[in-house]
Amino acid sequence: MKIKLNKKLLVVTGILIVALVVTTGLIGHKKVDYNTEVKPLFNKKCISCHGGVKKEGGFSVLFRNEALDTTDGGKPAIIPGSPEKSEMIRRLTSSDPEERMPYKHEPLSRQEIDMLKQWIKEGAQWGNHWAYVPVGPVEVPRATSGFRGFLSGNNNWVKNDVDRFIFEKLQEEKLEPSPIADKATLLRRVSLDITGLPASQELADKFLKDENPDAYEKLVDTLLASPQYGERWTAMWLDIARYADSKGYEKDAYRSIWRYRDWLINAFNADKPYDRFLTEQIAGDLLPGATDEEYIATAFNRNTMNNDEGGTDNEEFRTAAIIDRVNTTWETLMSTTFACVQCHSHPYDPFKLEEYYNFMAFFNNTRDEDMPGDYPVLREFNDADRQKFGWLKNWLDANTTKEKATELITHVKNWQPAVYAYHADRFDNCELSEVYLAFRKNSGCRLAAVDLTGKEQLLYYYNSRRENGKWTIHLDSSNGPVIATTVIPPTKGWELQKIDILPSNGVHDLYFSYSNPGVDAAEANNNLINFDWFLFASAFPGKGLPGYDSAYAYYNYLLTTPPSAKTPVMMENPQNMFRRTYIFERGNWMAKTHEVEPDVPHSLNPLPEGAPRNRLGLAMWLTDKKNPLTSRTMVNRIWEQLMGQGIAETLEDLGTQGIAPTHKELLDWLSWQFMNEYKWSMKKLIKAIVMSATYQQDSKVSKETLEKDPFNKYYARGPRVRLSAEQVRDQALAVSGLLSTKMFGRSVMPYQPKGIWQTPYDGAIWNKSDGEDQYRRAIYTYWRRSAPYPSMVSFDGVAREVCLARRIRTNTPLQALTTLNDNAYIEMARYYAERMRKAGGSEPRQQISKGYEMAMYRAIDNEKLDALMKLYDHALKEFEKDRDKACEMNGDDTRETSPEKAALVLVANAMLNLDEVITKN
Repeated sequence: MKIKLNKKLLVVTGILIVALVVTTGLIGHKKVDYNTEVKPLFNKKCISCHGGVKKEGGFSVLFRNEALDTTDGGKPAIIPGSPEKSEMIRRLTSSDPEERMPYKHEPLSRQEIDMLKQWIKEGAQWGNHWAYVPVGPVEVPRATSGFRGFLSGNNNWVKNDVDRFIFEKLQEEKLEPSPIADKATLLRRVSLDITGLPASQELADKFLKDENPDAYEKLVDTLLASPQYGERWTAMWLDIARYADSKGYEKDAYRSIWRYRDWLINAFNADKPYDRFLTEQIAGDLLPGATDEEYIATAFNRNTMNNDEGGTDNEEFRTAAIIDRVNTTWETLMSTTFACVQCHSHPYDPFKLEEYYNFMAFFNNTRDEDMPGDYPVLREFNDADRQKFGWLKNWLDANTTKEKATELITHVKNWQPAVYAYHADRFDNCELSEVYLAFRKNSGCRLAAVDLTGKEQLLYYYNSRRENGKWTIHLDSSNGPVIATTVIPPTKGWELQKIDILPSNGVHDLYFSYSNPGVDAAEANNNLINFDWFLFASAFPGKGLPGYDSAYAYYNYLLTTPPSAKTPVMMENPQNMFRRTYIFERGNWMAKTHEVEPDVPHSLNPLPEGAPRNRLGLAMWLTDKKNPLTSRTMVNRIWEQLMGQGIAETLEDLGTQGIAPTHKELLDWLSWQFMNEYKWSMKKLIKAIVMSATYQQDSKVSKETLEKDPFNKYYARGPRVRLSAEQVRDQALAVSGLLSTKMFGRSVMPYQPKGIWQTPYDGAIWNKSDGEDQYRRAIYTYWRRSAPYPSMVSFDGVAREVCLARRIRTNTPLQALTTLNDNAYIEMARYYAERMRKAGGSEPRQQISKGYEMAMYRAIDNEKLDALMKLYDHALKEFEKDRDKACEMNGDDTRETSPEKAALVLVANAMLNLDEVITKN
């Protein structure tokens, strides 16, 4: 017997069964996920009134303990397990507009309220945001069959494990990967990415002719070993470090800190492990037996601005610098928006107000105090003086205690620990002239709370206009015992002198008096002598020991001899100068509340066991593998540099308000590899990415793919982005043949239009560098915060007044105007045209073809060549009519009027401005 089934009836029956199962609870609800469902809703609809900034009604949804706490109404708003008893649900569903939440805003949807009810019923559990969970091992996706032969069981497209994560997402998004780009494109792309420069012709020829399967890997290894690698990645880091050759603010005076830039280049080239790289920059001075290079590394945090304007409060701007160090550490090294926590607990992420100041305490005990001298500095010596210093150090190590030797070496190398003269008070006919203590004919003041324990000498840095000035120091009062008196000689500038003082243990107030009987009435009210700082020291040890006289002579000589370089560095206060840290009420540095100790936020990993509570302990915490942010941040940054955007687009914010990563598992896998397999090697991380098929894809895009993924977030094609400001300039220099390979040293001043600088205080001008210095790479260009190099600003370079986690790329007419009209680019075009002429012979068509190959490593197609020839022919006619214009294009100083040369210069200039030339594709 056959039964005939009604198909429509079966479908309807199936639907009814499913509905019955769901409504009766036979199939359980999927548990509500706090991070992906509840937290985004709270952030969008609730937290502006019930979070870190405001706690209306005594209710906050930022932390679980706060959300479950008793509100101003006398009962909790959320009762886990009981949505029907939870005041929050009652207020969300109330029909009374004065009670219904969100107050005076659109109500939550039925689905949103049901979701919150279900979440409360499940226990109202909070979750940890993915970026605040320590990085753990991640399973690599298994190979699967792919699209149209790109990936099959034989893994034809996949080149390494990076591709497996990418391909899995492509499958989810129903996208196809692109084929591998041609060799010329790969050569240019990877050269620009690793070294910031196009490959040399020699390297290009070697790679393009190499047919072996490992040709590309050999190219990558060569580029990673190039000295130019360090320069390229230093250019990236200078934004993070807010590096500049000036101090910022109104005066924006010169700062000698170029040795830090050179340290970065060496560190990148040596592939210094990233954990060590960070440790030296955060706390190099606190490492055992710290070297000069480790001190120089700490200039990372001396790039903060310094206000030299007269009348400003040094403590205000010292505090501003400390706050900047806190914010920079979080934004650039941990991709977290921590700055707002200065005034209130974070509105969205789990960081409390007090924790900001706990963290600030790590930085708040340093010797820098917004002084014009940028103290403390590392004083470096020339070769001859370095030998004297080495002899002195060896003698001290052999003839005195370690503590005493360290004290004297610190005097010589750093002029520390100095008491800065602006701390003086109780002025009698004297004043603070800017930050300098200035005395008139008969004057005096107090220097309070000086620890004189074991001190028998006073070093002081001063300048004096008159001879025969007598300086006397009294103990504890203006009539107290005299512990020192001296006649101060005039100077030709700032000089260091030293006098003996009577031993006086303990902390004392010192009263200074100055008189000069040789000053007449007309000058009596003029400032006659200025003091910058005072350094109280114990006597030089070892008197009577062999070599004492030479050691003491070297000590005095090195104290006063001008150094070959002075670099601002970080140094901790000694114990007798310890600076306490307090919470600021609403972020106001003048409204201090209770004292806090150095600590890290409780929502993240704790300080490692045994870590000191200073910057070295902070560096240990930052580079601990349990820190969830450090490795993710650097991996995301390097991915962004190579692929055009981060796996999480917001490099500055991996928190709950940042843009979520497109490939979270890949980010975590690479972060784990970075710390564990690569041992924090940045070169290994870069190589892993550039060796992937994902990176090597062709950047051409189909209409279908462009519609599905316009911003290439899923990486179905290779990266195609405009070059950075530095790369645009460096590439043009390289293609023109002008680029200098000279490395290191003081910043240079290439061509810049007149009138950019306005320096009323010191009369400084832009002195154009001579010779090859004007053609050096962009990272060596002098960077003045109030007037950065114009052409680089046009291409999104920044002033570096504060740190920058990422540059936002723009496209503006100014960029084309720069590359077409800036005299520096016109000069590059002249030399580029000369290279084209020599390589291409007498025929313009061949010259242009050769020029294109120099820039792009491949032959030009006829369509582009015809367009450029049309430009050439038009320019030639114009220059034949006007020889003066031809002379101007060729360079007035040459008096060359050849219209053919001028036309080729114009074409070369246009080629340097081509989209494909200023773009990495």
